[in-house]
Amino acid sequence: MEYIKPKLIAEIGCNHKGDINIAKEMIKTAAIYCKADAVKFQKRCNHELLTPEQYAMPHPNPINAYGKTYGEHREFLEFRVDQHRELKEYCEQMEITYSTSVWDLTSAKEIVELSPSFIKIPSACNNHYRMLEWICDNYGGEIHVSLGMTTRGEEEKLIKLFEDRGRAGDLVIYICTSGYPVPFKDVCLLEISRIKDTYGGRVKRIGFSGHHLGIAVDVAAYTLGASVIERHYTLDRTWKGTDHAASLEPEGIRKLKRDLMAAYDALHYKEKEILDIEAAQRDKLKYKEH
Repeated sequence: MEYIKPKLIAEIGCNHKGDINIAKEMIKTAAIYCKADAVKFQKRCNHELLTPEQYAMPHPNPINAYGKTYGEHREFLEFRVDQHRELKEYCEQMEITYSTSVWDLTSAKEIVELSPSFIKIPSACNNHYRMLEWICDNYGGEIHVSLGMTTRGEEEKLIKLFEDRGRAGDLVIYICTSGYPVPFKDVCLLEISRIKDTYGGRVKRIGFSGHHLGIAVDVAAYTLGASVIERHYTLDRTWKGTDHAASLEPEGIRKLKRDLMAAYDALHYKEKEILDIEAAQRDKLKYKEH
């Protein structure tokens, strides 16, 4: 098995708390200190995504709310398109890839105008077929899709949609369990093997989007064949917000990148029976018949 160099995405999501200066600090830290390959935000048109009733209802967990209603909370955390353009330019300055998850057709159209190198479809929207079709027909970069809370029939329908539109060669699918945080028993890492066996020859790459604690599981995911690893990322896990508890702080992202690269360097067969590093030790230590 030949391993592809791992790609680590630090998902900022909405962990910037609606503050573009915090978002830029997160980009800078992810690029310079953590050595992540990409950062990812989220884009929603809340009046399109939410019903009037959902928009007006209170946040289900008021301690995490940034507004009186769930709609106001979501609007507080939302960046405008011009702010996303500013963040993308800052990513380019910091030499890290910018990307965004899109949750609705309006957001997809707005982000496509920025021409990011890849766009993400979250698990919640991987059955928004009208949006997926529009992206396939109007966007030329990689399209990444998470498979959390998705049936096997829905998986096949999704892959078929991309194949029918000639875009499966740009499709990266992520194994994911949709929970925050996810206990280890529910990570179900062997789904990577199933997805790889089923779709590995039909899509570009396999990824893993983890909402668990720690970083050991991500390295295991890579060894099973997930060459793109995505983890939620925050500057402080105690900040107000739903995702912070399932996020890694900068030290965690940095160590995960280090460990993924160590695994990448180690995952191959011996080039010869006795490696050069072993030769001197063999002469010194190997048992010799007297």
